[in-house]
Amino acid sequence: MEYSQALAEIDRRLLFGVKPGLERIRALMHLLGDPQETLRFVHVAGTNGKGTACTLISSALRAGGYTTGLYTSPYVLDFRERFQINGEMIPPEELIREVETVSAAAGQLEARGETVTEFEFITALAFHWFAARHCDIVVLEVGLGGLMDATNVIPTPEVAVIMSISYDHTAVLGDTLTQIATEKAGIIKPGGRVVVYPEQDEETWVVLRHTCREKGAELYIPYMKKVQTLEASIEGTELAVDELRLHTPFLGEHQVKNAATALLALRVLRERGFSLPDATLQAGFEQAFIPARMEIVSTNPLCLLDGGHNPGCAAALREALLAYVPGDRVALMGIMADKDSREYLRIVGPLFSKIVTLRPENPRAMDAQALRDVAREFCPDVQAAGSPQEALERLAEAGSADSAFVVCGSFYLAAEMRPLLQKKWGDFSRP
Repeated sequence: MEYSQALAEIDRRLLFGVKPGLERIRALMHLLGDPQETLRFVHVAGTNGKGTACTLISSALRAGGYTTGLYTSPYVLDFRERFQINGEMIPPEELIREVETVSAAAGQLEARGETVTEFEFITALAFHWFAARHCDIVVLEVGLGGLMDATNVIPTPEVAVIMSISYDHTAVLGDTLTQIATEKAGIIKPGGRVVVYPEQDEETWVVLRHTCREKGAELYIPYMKKVQTLEASIEGTELAVDELRLHTPFLGEHQVKNAATALLALRVLRERGFSLPDATLQAGFEQAFIPARMEIVSTNPLCLLDGGHNPGCAAALREALLAYVPGDRVALMGIMADKDSREYLRIVGPLFSKIVTLRPENPRAMDAQALRDVAREFCPDVQAAGSPQEALERLAEAGSADSAFVVCGSFYLAAEMRPLLQKKWGDFSRP
């Protein structure tokens, strides 16, 4: 099997199942020898902040010398980003071998009339690879929801983490916060330990507290009165938690809360026997990096890349731009058709003097002209572009020497534009 064939074998499958439940993933894992039963996990759910929490936690564990697996979604530049050990993506030849192994097991299920979805397939692949490489611990990001997510086939994790919960994927998870929180709380297991992001709506807290009581799980919440923001700039945030000073490259008040939540999860791991002295935590937080999360692609001109796609992400982007990016701002924006583009634009659209719209290369993407029509309600000057290169040219033409450029709205857009932006403006290299 060639690498392109391995990707095709994954891509041919349904993204999510038409029949919810964990029966298929359990059967698939059993055929693979139940490798997830040999691993230790940090399991992370939530609407916003999962990626930040996973990155900070895994970075600190790596700094502590632990062989650390990381399973996340979506990817930005390379499909293999979803499977990492100690910050290194799965090598192509190992991905091929894992696809062949999982495909053989999936074929047995399909012969019985079962359909293994794409997410179930790659989750099984991740567990099998992490076990084969003898990971000490795996930081595992939920794909969708929690209760019926394929990642929830794992045993009780060392710690479960539930980040900020808000409205997203309402067609699948429900259209009330109670329904959505119930799905997210599905990762809470009997006798487990749960760290929860400190700011949630009251109906969310009702669900989370009830689930912890019902499952006999210990609930931890960051005490934000002990968290201080010492310094914040476009390049990151300096904070203190008790007497511990930390620097993260992430921007915004919400990222302070994300960092506090990740730190508390790491302290729970310390209680569980992991050697994570303060110096290790400091090194891990400072070394953390996520592409396309308020990423600085260039400082001259200032060019930011943000793949956040829902109203919560839009609010975080707005907060960061108002705090750290004064003056003229020009946006390049692309959004998936199944996202609330109007609400996203209501939140961030008025911050820009000009917006260029582009349809990302994805079947679910919103047409550039349709997005332009929505954006015109919130921004005085909006143009639609027909290609990434045209969009980049229009973006540059729309701004002045003092303008800040912001590419936002979708990780798919970020993946397309990041190499073009780096080639045009990038003044330092990133992975």
